[in-house]
Amino acid sequence: MDSSLYALEPGYNQKFKPSRAKELIQVVLKNRLANQVYHADNTSSWAREISDDIKAKLKEENWARYKYVVQVFIAEQRGEGIRLASRCFWDQNTDNYAHDIYSNESLFCVAMAYGIYLY
Repeated sequence: MDSSLYALEPGYNQKFKPSRAKELIQVVLKNRLANQVYHADNTSSWAREISDDIKAKLKEENWARYKYVVQVFIAEQRGEGIRLASRCFWDQNTDNYAHDIYSNESLFCVAMAYGIYLY
């Protein structure tokens, strides 16, 4: 019988690593948005595709028994400020998140990835 089925917490090496997740998010954002020009008709599909790419990269890390939630926000670069907030109810010993921001002359994007340990 697999002993990981009864684990209440992941081992140290199997915990969601925010620094590694941030690196993955950064790579995806640069690859997908470099040289893109903002157009409102494209942002919905871009956000969905970027979310899927980030989630796929996180799954490749093989953090056992983690579920991922990815949020992507894309908007036009107009020099205006924006405030985003997020609240979660989770286990601070096992769950965590990472985020990164990408911007160019035309647009900006905020991506957040949450790693939640499945008990």
